[in-house]
Amino acid sequence: MTHHSGFVAIIGRPNVGKSTLVNALLGQKIAAVSPRPQTTRRRQLGILTLENAQIVFVDTPGIHHARHKLGEFLNYEAEEALAGVDVILWLVDSSSAPTEDDIHIAELLNKIPPRTHRLLVLNKIDTIGADEVSARSEEYARLWDQATVKKVSAEKRLGLGELLETLIQSLPQRPAEYPEEQITDAYERDIAADLLREACLLQLRDEVPHSLAVRVDEFKERENGMAYIAATIFVERESQKGIVIGEGGKMLKSIGSAARKEIEEMGGRKVFIELRVKVSKDWRNNQNALNQFGYTRRK
Repeated sequence: MTHHSGFVAIIGRPNVGKSTLVNALLGQKIAAVSPRPQTTRRRQLGILTLENAQIVFVDTPGIHHARHKLGEFLNYEAEEALAGVDVILWLVDSSSAPTEDDIHIAELLNKIPPRTHRLLVLNKIDTIGADEVSARSEEYARLWDQATVKKVSAEKRLGLGELLETLIQSLPQRPAEYPEEQITDAYERDIAADLLREACLLQLRDEVPHSLAVRVDEFKERENGMAYIAATIFVERESQKGIVIGEGGKMLKSIGSAARKEIEEMGGRKVFIELRVKVSKDWRNNQNALNQFGYTRRK
């Protein structure tokens, strides 16, 4: 039996479902997901090992028009992921026409030599009719020459089997890069930080959209098998601090409870979380703060 192995960069604008697709293909959650754009802030590998293949997905932040240093870092992380991969998977939202961000991404992708396999994947096909999906497919396909087109719903798990088969056949024949049991390159501590931030995005809704960061200060195993996590949630203004804490600490408790469930499911053990909230004024435009939170360009 031949064995295929290689790297697949998943690129797209914010909120098209990149992390949802990775989680669905792996069959377990390794990446934070929320209805808010820019949930993903770092490149993360999702490693799927099958009998005849190993597919290493590179999940990336959404490419967008940057308005601060954090946005510039997110775009850098996404664009750097395109180098040296075997397949570029451009994920688009079939429920909307191409946006300015999509056109910018297409211009970026068209600069890459066509020897890298090109896969255009329309997501969220369950939200619109078949005729509209076909029309959207033509609109996006015109932006990226020589791309193979696939249609899926990551949330409803539609079309994923056919997508996997296409990916496997697009990868070179070679041995696996990673051990069979490894599913990501991220440490549990880093995934916990992302799941805490996901809980913030889901619990806070539009009140404090993306002006918060999470730093895990302590992550250790206790003798009883429970994991202890101490983390700080940073916001940009004093008024946001009160919103995150909530009346009588209710909001902070809700955030901790929601994150704990996700982290316990990921790690398969009980978790105790201790949270505090601090203000780091205008941190998204402060390079020292970005470095502190791990948003530093790789050398």
